Amino acid sequence: MKGWWGKILRINLSEGRVKAQDYPPEAALSFIGGRGLAAKILWDEVKGVDPLGPNNKLVFACGPFNGLPTPSGGKMVVAAKSPLTGGYGDGNLGTMASVHLRKAGYDALVVEGVARRPVYIYVEDGNVNILSADGLWGKTAFEAEKSLKEVHGRNVGVLSIGPGGENLVKYAVIVSQEGRSGGRPGIGAVMGSKKLKAVVIRGSKEIPVADKESLTRLNQEAYNAVLNSPSYSFWRRQGTMAALEWCNENSALPVRNFSDGVFEFARSIDGYAMEGMKISQRGCPYCNMTCGNVVLDAEARESELDYENVSLLGSNLGLGKLNEVSVLNRLADELGLDSISLGGVIGFVMEAKERGLIKDPEAPEFGDFKKARELVLNIAYRRTDLGRQAAEGVKRLSERVGGKEFAMHVKGLEVSGYNCFAYPAMALAYGTSSIGAHHKEAWVIAWEIGTAPMEVERRQAVRYSVSYNPEKAAKVVELQRLRGGMYEMLTACRLPWVEVGLSIEYYPRLLEAITGVKYSWDDIYRAADRVYALIRAYWVREFNGRWGREMDYPPERWFTGGPKSGPFKGQHLDRSEYDKLLSEYYRLRGWDERGIPRRETLENLNLGFVIPDLEKYVELN
Repeated sequence: MKGWWGKILRINLSEGRVKAQDYPPEAALSFIGGRGLAAKILWDEVKGVDPLGPNNKLVFACGPFNGLPTPSGGKMVVAAKSPLTGGYGDGNLGTMASVHLRKAGYDALVVEGVARRPVYIYVEDGNVNILSADGLWGKTAFEAEKSLKEVHGRNVGVLSIGPGGENLVKYAVIVSQEGRSGGRPGIGAVMGSKKLKAVVIRGSKEIPVADKESLTRLNQEAYNAVLNSPSYSFWRRQGTMAALEWCNENSALPVRNFSDGVFEFARSIDGYAMEGMKISQRGCPYCNMTCGNVVLDAEARESELDYENVSLLGSNLGLGKLNEVSVLNRLADELGLDSISLGGVIGFVMEAKERGLIKDPEAPEFGDFKKARELVLNIAYRRTDLGRQAAEGVKRLSERVGGKEFAMHVKGLEVSGYNCFAYPAMALAYGTSSIGAHHKEAWVIAWEIGTAPMEVERRQAVRYSVSYNPEKAAKVVELQRLRGGMYEMLTACRLPWVEVGLSIEYYPRLLEAITGVKYSWDDIYRAADRVYALIRAYWVREFNGRWGREMDYPPERWFTGGPKSGPFKGQHLDRSEYDKLLSEYYRLRGWDERGIPRRETLENLNLGFVIPDLEKYVELN
């Protein structure tokens, strides 16, 4: 094959066994790579296991774009059965480890079993070693990467976990390059459960491509198109931080545990405030529109900011000082905690204390930076009762102390940075995301509002009225096919297309130049639908068939509460209208009213192998 190696590197830590395994060309053609390959491996090999037990498998998966100078193609998917949700879990991060894994001759790395003592993996092309990490265990993710680069050289890719992963915090992530992180549903905890501190990769091989000349020409065109975009200059100034002002204007900002959509101190933590503090920028491999804005925090340490972590650790906690918010964000990165879920958990704790459900005097209240900072450390090290409870995530915490009506999660994954009292399409995107409440698969809110953060000539809020038009369900499916499907399979960053308007037509053309396979848009959508159906089947199987449409509902707060201020004061979602949108979504996907793929849909997507296993748990329609 061209563009794919057709090889998976497998490492069993229990047995110390290493082998390179061929996988069939049909799997590459049908699932493309990245999320597609990871989902297929987990369906085939990880069934009914304890997510933190030895039989879960940790998958590092790449796509055809990785290791090649494609537009923002330096991404990697990390996946496993999630300890936070109990279902399929993954995330992507920008990392040189993606480049080096592909140049080492592999499309994926699968880690199995559990080491007796802390270890790290070192891959140098075909030479693979499992080495002691006794001296690294307990270090932060930043410290571990620095130490490993001192040993193996700066030109390696490093993936590591911090104390959060070591201590099995349910929303621990995998970290690379001091700010790139991925695996919100606790993939870092899975890594920690295997006593695997880090993976270090160096590759030197040339990836075989079908048409090198066309690939070079298309890449150069695409990079130039990014540089010449009218939005490029403003993007380089603020990156995703521009979304904070925009969300505040449109009453979509998470404020004090999502109880409001407008923050009175938004100007103090927005993109303009960040610009005044910025000292440098960081980016992922092969990216010419770097979005990692680095500031000095209140402790004079570097912190890399983007919208999601500032909204969840800032306005959602009632914190209006960006230098203090930056401290919490930097600690999350160092400790290997997902900043989104961390902000969701602390926001819940703050409201639970306000309501008298949590009486711990050390629990922070809204706006209390010092106690919030201490709670971050207590979560990562599980060193107090509140820290241990909060390390389990919002869903489990609310089941223990009460407050389910303001527990902001879907399927156990905390909601990311968009408040949806008035945005049913975005609520549907959260409800049906394949990993839980995450925005990356269908950031439909910009389409729903009718403007976006980068459209700087339209800074004022638009006149938006809430509607439940069936077109909203269709738009969610369309964006999932692209953002959660194509980009996650290639595996590439979606921001060149989303933020600076790079033509989406480049992607199938680049894929053909790399692989020699001509994928029409129908082929790409079909592959994306195949992956979504397989992931949904995985959820149903891992929940032993205990599945219903209520699993695809957004948080209760959006149905019963309402913003306390702003243009949508008192507005909330209509449950019956949301239900109609959800039914339309199921119809478009070929799933039944429970949200389970129909037999005919599975067969049409060449997922017939799923049917016998799924029928053990549910009756297929």
